[in-house]
Amino acid sequence: MAKANAKFMAPLTPSAELAKVTGAAPLPRTEVVKKLWDYIKKHNLQDKANKRMINADDVLKPIFGGKTQISMFEMAGLVGKHLK
Repeated sequence: MAKANAKFMAPLTPSAELAKVTGAAPLPRTEVVKKLWDYIKKHNLQDKANKRMINADDVLKPIFGGKTQISMFEMAGLVGKHLK
């Protein structure tokens, strides 16, 4: 069995913008993404026509680099900029 990558699971501190969704406590990247998806689903931000697209509300827009819509594949890269 492969050992989990410790760096991948290391808790990272979210930026002030990201903390509005995830909370301010340091979290592993996997938890950050999970919390983002919970937020997206709770607020119905997945595009109805194209489920791979995520519509940004006022909370997500700063995290998404000011874009009003991104693809789920872009999300990981943009979120990474908000983690230290």
